[in-house]
Amino acid sequence: MNKKLLNIIPAPVTVGTIQLGIGGLYAILLWLTRLRASPKLTSKGKEIVWKVGAYHGSGQLFSMVSLGAGPVSFTHIVKALEPFFSAMISGLVFGKWMKPQVYATLIPVVGGVGYACLKERSFSWLAFWMAMLSNLSFALRAVVSKTGMNHENYIGENMNAVNLFAVVTLTAFVLCIPVAWIVENGLFMDLWAKATATTATATGTTAANELIKAIILSGLFHYLNNEVMYLALSNVHPVTLAVGNTMKRVFIMVASVLVFRNPVSLQAGIGSAIGISGVLLYSLTKQYYENLERSQLVEAAPPAAVKATRKKETSFGKKVRNRGRA
Repeated sequence: MNKKLLNIIPAPVTVGTIQLGIGGLYAILLWLTRLRASPKLTSKGKEIVWKVGAYHGSGQLFSMVSLGAGPVSFTHIVKALEPFFSAMISGLVFGKWMKPQVYATLIPVVGGVGYACLKERSFSWLAFWMAMLSNLSFALRAVVSKTGMNHENYIGENMNAVNLFAVVTLTAFVLCIPVAWIVENGLFMDLWAKATATTATATGTTAANELIKAIILSGLFHYLNNEVMYLALSNVHPVTLAVGNTMKRVFIMVASVLVFRNPVSLQAGIGSAIGISGVLLYSLTKQYYENLERSQLVEAAPPAAVKATRKKETSFGKKVRNRGRA
């Protein structure tokens, strides 16, 4: 949908900013109608939200510029490198690195998806660097957002995953407005006038109405997609989320087959199978080493500490049972 919009209105920075605004408006409506509790940020929360908003807004604009500058498949090939960015940044920020064997399983994930998407061979340096910067921005967004979701960092009242993304979207929108104005001042309105200078269609709708509908839907889809991503991030490691985002590119290809009736090549099938196998391998390897680390910690713990832990667990269980009887 984004590529179709940019083919009609090649103003990626402004279109991306408008999409952020639509998502922010959707969040505000939910708060006003009390379908969701409105959040209240602490000073620490405001600091984190401004950082994440900058990363989210820049990642959105970089992605849109990349899509506008080159083929969709090329952008997805480059953005398939996102797990590597997330792995490096999460290691640097949290100071906790996973086993090399776990990182090695990212190779078939990235390689398989890249091979599956490798259909159009046209190369664009602008599309390449914008997609790379998007990877960096979204990796920073995920890692810093994860720090805000930790229980040690209280960032505000009603600040669950969905409300965190809502305030991040609003912040990103505010930050992107001056960027869109500086980079594409007046361009969007000129392109809009040219694109909508048509008469009504046979169904009675005008080009302007169709474009407005497309922009609103793209903004809502973008927001809801990322909201689901934040819900996942609240339960998984940022690298795991990046792996899921990489596999999402395979599902985009499947959706294009169902919607546009595009044929699936042997290359796409092989690449998708490799990527899906890589995701399974990553999950199993990560789980194996996490369980191994836990067992090593238990074995290394002094016997007195183990007994004390078991004693606490036993006393807690007795209290729970006594409360139940009362």
